[in-house]
Amino acid sequence: MFQGRTDRFALFVFSPSSCGLKKTINLLGKMDWELVFKIANISVLPGWFLLILFPNQRATKYVAHSYLYPILLGLLYLILMINSLGGEGGMDTLDNLKVSFGRDEVLVLGWVHYLVFDLFIGAWIVRDSSALKIGHIRIVPSLILTLFAGPIGLLSFLILRWFYAKKLTL
Repeated sequence: MFQGRTDRFALFVFSPSSCGLKKTINLLGKMDWELVFKIANISVLPGWFLLILFPNQRATKYVAHSYLYPILLGLLYLILMINSLGGEGGMDTLDNLKVSFGRDEVLVLGWVHYLVFDLFIGAWIVRDSSALKIGHIRIVPSLILTLFAGPIGLLSFLILRWFYAKKLTL
Protein backbone atom coordinates (compact mmCIF):
# COMPACT_ATOMS: atom_id res chain seq x y z
CA MET A 1 0.00 0.00 0.00
CA PHE A 2 2.80 2.42 0.87
CA GLN A 3 5.39 0.99 -1.52
CA GLY A 4 8.33 3.31 -1.50
CA ARG A 5 6.49 6.49 -0.62
CA THR A 6 6.06 8.35 2.61
CA ASP A 7 2.46 8.84 3.59
CA ARG A 8 2.45 11.28 6.52
CA PHE A 9 -1.03 10.22 7.66
CA ALA A 10 -0.12 6.52 7.67
CA LEU A 11 3.09 7.26 9.55
CA PHE A 12 1.14 9.36 12.05
CA VAL A 13 -1.37 6.58 12.63
CA PHE A 14 1.29 3.96 13.15
CA SER A 15 3.99 6.05 14.78
CA PRO A 16 3.23 9.65 15.78
CA SER A 17 6.84 10.36 16.64
CA SER A 18 7.94 9.40 13.13
CA CYS A 19 6.13 12.40 11.65
CA GLY A 20 7.43 14.95 14.10
CA LEU A 21 4.81 14.75 16.87
CA LYS A 22 7.22 14.14 19.72
CA LYS A 23 5.25 15.79 22.50
CA THR A 24 1.92 14.54 23.76
CA ILE A 25 -1.17 16.69 23.44
CA ASN A 26 -2.29 17.32 27.01
CA LEU A 27 -5.96 18.29 27.20
CA LEU A 28 -6.42 17.02 30.72
CA GLY A 29 -3.54 18.66 32.54
CA LYS A 30 -1.89 16.67 35.30
CA MET A 31 -4.09 13.62 35.61
CA ASP A 32 -4.31 10.84 38.18
CA TRP A 33 -4.39 7.93 35.73
CA GLU A 34 -4.98 5.41 38.51
CA LEU A 35 -8.16 7.29 39.43
CA VAL A 36 -9.34 7.40 35.79
CA PHE A 37 -8.65 3.65 35.53
CA LYS A 38 -10.64 2.91 38.70
CA ILE A 39 -13.58 5.13 37.70
CA ALA A 40 -13.73 3.54 34.24
CA ASN A 41 -13.63 0.05 35.76
CA ILE A 42 -16.33 0.79 38.32
CA SER A 43 -18.50 2.58 35.76
CA VAL A 44 -19.23 -0.59 33.77
CA LEU A 45 -20.14 -2.76 36.77
CA PRO A 46 -23.80 -1.66 36.94
CA GLY A 47 -24.23 -2.59 33.28
CA TRP A 48 -22.71 -6.01 33.81
CA PHE A 49 -24.73 -6.52 37.01
CA LEU A 50 -27.95 -5.78 35.14
CA LEU A 51 -27.05 -7.95 32.14
CA ILE A 52 -26.17 -10.95 34.29
CA LEU A 53 -28.82 -10.75 37.01
CA PHE A 54 -31.72 -8.76 35.56
CA PRO A 55 -31.60 -9.14 31.76
CA ASN A 56 -35.29 -8.42 31.15
CA GLN A 57 -35.82 -5.48 33.50
CA ARG A 58 -36.59 -1.96 32.34
CA ALA A 59 -33.42 -0.65 34.05
CA THR A 60 -31.32 -3.04 31.97
CA LYS A 61 -32.97 -1.78 28.79
CA TYR A 62 -32.31 1.86 29.69
CA VAL A 63 -28.79 1.33 31.01
CA ALA A 64 -27.06 -1.65 29.39
CA HIS A 65 -29.00 -1.80 26.10
CA SER A 66 -29.08 1.92 25.43
CA TYR A 67 -26.50 4.28 23.97
CA LEU A 68 -25.55 5.34 27.51
CA TYR A 69 -22.36 3.31 27.92
CA PRO A 70 -21.12 3.53 24.32
CA ILE A 71 -21.60 7.32 24.34
CA LEU A 72 -20.10 7.99 27.78
CA LEU A 73 -17.20 5.59 27.41
CA GLY A 74 -16.79 6.61 23.76
CA LEU A 75 -16.43 10.25 24.79
CA LEU A 76 -13.94 9.28 27.50
CA TYR A 77 -12.06 7.25 24.91
CA LEU A 78 -12.03 10.16 22.47
CA ILE A 79 -10.65 12.52 25.12
CA LEU A 80 -8.04 9.97 26.18
CA MET A 81 -7.11 9.33 22.54
CA ILE A 82 -6.56 13.02 21.83
CA ASN A 83 -4.67 13.36 25.08
CA SER A 84 -2.46 10.39 24.18
CA LEU A 85 -1.46 11.54 20.69
CA GLY A 86 2.20 12.08 20.21
CA GLY A 87 4.95 11.13 22.56
CA GLU A 88 7.16 8.13 22.22
CA GLY A 89 6.03 4.84 20.76
CA GLY A 90 3.60 3.89 18.05
CA MET A 91 1.74 0.93 16.59
CA ASP A 92 4.07 0.13 13.70
CA THR A 93 6.31 -2.35 15.57
CA LEU A 94 5.97 -4.46 18.67
CA ASP A 95 8.79 -2.48 20.31
CA ASN A 96 7.02 0.84 19.64
CA LEU A 97 3.77 -0.63 20.98
CA LYS A 98 5.58 -1.63 24.18
CA VAL A 99 6.85 1.93 24.52
CA SER A 100 3.33 3.32 23.95
CA PHE A 101 1.75 1.05 26.55
CA GLY A 102 4.49 2.02 28.97
CA ARG A 103 2.75 5.41 29.18
CA ASP A 104 -0.10 5.47 31.73
CA GLU A 105 -2.42 7.53 29.52
CA VAL A 106 -2.09 5.01 26.67
CA LEU A 107 -2.57 2.05 29.02
CA VAL A 108 -5.80 3.59 30.39
CA LEU A 109 -6.89 4.37 26.81
CA GLY A 110 -6.41 0.72 25.87
CA TRP A 111 -8.28 -0.44 28.95
CA VAL A 112 -11.28 1.81 28.21
CA HIS A 113 -11.27 0.32 24.71
CA TYR A 114 -11.66 -3.15 26.22
CA LEU A 115 -14.33 -2.01 28.68
CA VAL A 116 -16.60 -0.41 26.09
CA PHE A 117 -16.34 -3.23 23.57
CA ASP A 118 -16.69 -6.06 26.10
CA LEU A 119 -19.84 -4.47 27.55
CA PHE A 120 -21.21 -3.91 24.05
CA ILE A 121 -20.63 -7.59 23.25
CA GLY A 122 -22.24 -8.61 26.57
CA ALA A 123 -25.35 -6.59 25.75
CA TRP A 124 -25.47 -8.12 22.26
CA ILE A 125 -25.17 -11.63 23.74
CA VAL A 126 -28.20 -10.97 25.98
CA ARG A 127 -30.29 -9.54 23.13
CA ASP A 128 -29.29 -12.23 20.66
CA SER A 129 -29.85 -15.11 23.06
CA SER A 130 -33.28 -13.71 23.91
CA ALA A 131 -34.21 -13.44 20.23
CA LEU A 132 -33.05 -17.03 19.68
CA LYS A 133 -34.88 -18.24 22.80
CA ILE A 134 -31.70 -19.47 24.49
CA GLY A 135 -32.34 -19.54 28.23
CA HIS A 136 -30.56 -16.79 30.13
CA ILE A 137 -29.01 -19.16 32.66
CA ARG A 138 -27.20 -20.85 29.77
CA ILE A 139 -25.48 -17.63 28.68
CA VAL A 140 -24.40 -16.44 32.14
CA PRO A 141 -21.02 -18.26 31.85
CA SER A 142 -20.47 -16.56 28.48
CA LEU A 143 -21.29 -13.17 30.01
CA ILE A 144 -18.88 -13.72 32.90
CA LEU A 145 -16.18 -14.84 30.48
CA THR A 146 -16.86 -11.79 28.30
CA LEU A 147 -16.48 -9.54 31.34
CA PHE A 148 -13.09 -11.02 32.24
CA ALA A 149 -11.78 -12.33 28.90
CA GLY A 150 -13.86 -10.77 26.12
CA PRO A 151 -12.96 -12.90 23.09
CA ILE A 152 -13.25 -16.16 25.07
CA GLY A 153 -16.72 -15.15 26.28
CA LEU A 154 -17.77 -14.27 22.75
CA LEU A 155 -16.37 -17.56 21.46
CA SER A 156 -18.22 -19.53 24.14
CA PHE A 157 -21.48 -17.79 23.24
CA LEU A 158 -20.99 -18.38 19.51
CA ILE A 159 -20.50 -22.08 20.20
CA LEU A 160 -23.61 -22.12 22.39
CA ARG A 161 -25.48 -20.16 19.73
CA TRP A 162 -24.52 -22.65 17.06
CA PHE A 163 -25.56 -25.57 19.28
CA TYR A 164 -29.01 -24.09 20.00
CA ALA A 165 -29.79 -22.13 16.85
CA LYS A 166 -27.58 -23.85 14.25
CA LYS A 167 -26.63 -20.39 12.96
CA LEU A 168 -23.19 -19.51 11.69
CA THR A 169 -24.12 -15.95 10.79
CA LEU A 170 -24.50 -13.01 13.13
